[in-house]
Amino acid sequence: MATILHTIQRQLSKLSPLERKLAERILAAPSEVVHMGITELAEQSAVSPATITRFCKVFHFKGFPDFKVHLASEIAQGGTEEESYSSAYQDIVAGNPLSLIVEAIQANHLASIRDTTSLLDLTKLTKVVDWLCGARRIDLYGMATSSIVAQDFYQKLIRIGVNCTSFADSHMQITSASTLGPNDVAFAVSYSGETPETIDALTCARNNGATTISLTSYGSNTLASLADIPLFSSSLEQGMRRGDMASRIAQLHIIDILFTGMVSKQFGDFVPKLEQSYINVQQYRNKRGGH
Repeated sequence: MATILHTIQRQLSKLSPLERKLAERILAAPSEVVHMGITELAEQSAVSPATITRFCKVFHFKGFPDFKVHLASEIAQGGTEEESYSSAYQDIVAGNPLSLIVEAIQANHLASIRDTTSLLDLTKLTKVVDWLCGARRIDLYGMATSSIVAQDFYQKLIRIGVNCTSFADSHMQITSASTLGPNDVAFAVSYSGETPETIDALTCARNNGATTISLTSYGSNTLASLADIPLFSSSLEQGMRRGDMASRIAQLHIIDILFTGMVSKQFGDFVPKLEQSYINVQQYRNKRGGH
């Protein structure tokens, strides 16, 4: 899946004139770019090496070598961006038989998980798991569909005894963020990365000294720029008729990875709590007739 190339194409209008020239050169022949040095690419694009470095950081790479490694990996998966996109993500079509709908939804979700996994940085994920495990308190922010993702993480964390909060109300998010400090973590979810209420909550948490993490679609966005560590899900899903289905699955995929990483890291502490919460729920539910 051509996630990097797709995102560069999608964000062309947001780039500076020099960065746009560089982006167009990369998009024209990405397989050539992965074999170039920074000086050669700078000369061919009529930009400076500093522009290339700045461009790579806009798309959350450490520098040009890091960008080339990820681009080469993407190209190695095969197919052009257009071919990958059309074969992977299918929009809702009027009158489709249910059998095709089942196949389309499965394909969309599998592609979204695959694309998102290709974006994961294990070093950053490890650091995020460490922060979450060591936090005095974790705040989870998200609006609309993203609030569902935040709530899913909240329900997981509360079962292992982690001190956390998750509010869908924007005023309560700010109120909670105002009480955070240096030993706390704020985790904000927004597919676009431009949800004003979520940006405000993470900004407030950051200003109060909390460690900040964002989960957005891949690319340059305000929320990611605010976070100490930005995490990314696939940005290939488009089409207003999908209702953010595949993107939600992609975000939940990352949440599941983080939760499993936390439990694995502190297995002796978290697993007994997880088991006890399960036993208690079963006990009290059976007491009331299983409902």
